[in-house]
Amino acid sequence: MENIDLDIFFQKSDLIPAIIQDCDNGEVLMLGYMNKESLKLTLETGRTWYYSRSRQKLWNKGETSGHFQNIKDIKYDCDEDTLLISVQQIGPACHTGSRSCFYRTLKTFSQE
Repeated sequence: MENIDLDIFFQKSDLIPAIIQDCDNGEVLMLGYMNKESLKLTLETGRTWYYSRSRQKLWNKGETSGHFQNIKDIKYDCDEDTLLISVQQIGPACHTGSRSCFYRTLKTFSQE
């Protein structure tokens, strides 16, 4: 792991989007937001921590449901403002009980 000052991720905003992806098949499971404290906890524990924008507090994915996300690796984009976190998902990722939060289709396009 690189020794990086976490401040680089929070130059533009106090929150950074974290895309959560299944480590086995690449499926996008969810999108969460992290502040510096939740990112630090994530790095320390090996499980995902987020900042809830609606509740204005930290939360550990799985703390009430048991549906934890065990981290395999964390990557960041070229602009240092988005994280891609590969996880082993225990149970469903979505609070609705779906495996992924992205289970609804807005529109499908035919490429002819």
